[in-house]
Amino acid sequence: MPGPKLYRVKTISEFHQFRNLPKPEHPLISVVNVGLIDHLPDEEPANFVFDFYSIALKRNFSAKMRYGQQAYDFDEGIMFFMAPGQVFGIDFNHNTEMKQSGWMLLIHPDFLWNTPLAKTIKHCEFFDYSVNEALFLSEKEETIIGSILQNIEQEYRSNIDKFSQDIIIAQLELLLTYSERFYHRQFITRKITNHQILDRLEHLLNLYFDGDEIIKKGLPTVSYVAQELNISPSYLSGLLKVLTGLNTQQHIHQKLIDKAKERLSTTSLSVSEIAYELGFEHPQSFSKLFKTKTNLSPLEFRQSFN
Repeated sequence: MPGPKLYRVKTISEFHQFRNLPKPEHPLISVVNVGLIDHLPDEEPANFVFDFYSIALKRNFSAKMRYGQQAYDFDEGIMFFMAPGQVFGIDFNHNTEMKQSGWMLLIHPDFLWNTPLAKTIKHCEFFDYSVNEALFLSEKEETIIGSILQNIEQEYRSNIDKFSQDIIIAQLELLLTYSERFYHRQFITRKITNHQILDRLEHLLNLYFDGDEIIKKGLPTVSYVAQELNISPSYLSGLLKVLTGLNTQQHIHQKLIDKAKERLSTTSLSVSEIAYELGFEHPQSFSKLFKTKTNLSPLEFRQSFN
């Protein structure tokens, strides 16, 4: 069976044409009213790739959205971020009578050319988050984002002059800064879900270090851990950093050191044997990491118990 049809949308003008929207007033940036996008009753599941950035908030979206292996409903207002080249899918719900609402901010990379934002936007971690980690906004937060969008739209709808791009870029930077603040707030306020992730991480690492996987595959990678938890690597590291002060890699190393201390203090295994059991091909690498983390060599740590 063939998979869903893939649509690649290269320009913002193509997107407007594809969705029967009026021609954009600026070819490189556009604020779209989601309520004006009418999905056809016979639309089939499809995959999409945009060659531009998309920041959106949608409600009552008559579809499920697929990003990676995740699916998400838009029954309440959520904000999500897509970078150029990311693939996402839409499964349309033809039985709903609810009217979708919200907005999309489309930004072509060419608009950012020769500005500091062209580089810094690539370091915004939330563009790597899957839709499953979308941003839930409070009413007050949504008002703040909405006012910034109005400023952007008003600016590109006005007569373009030499100040227009700088003003819009400044508004985009402000929007991204607020988004980062709101994501950090979400890491803290959605404590039950986040602590469940911490519990699952702890369980996953214990199983890995206590089983045969560590000998067969070596130390678990950040990508492996994130995949097993069904969330993106950047989201996981951001969440852990906010809640614990350590990123994913540091958590892996901390678990490794804990297991090493346990073996050094409760068994008579040699340092080389312990290094091998913990996935190290070379004992020197294990000893170096252990000393970096504890300020003691493995032997010095063991001797402290004698």
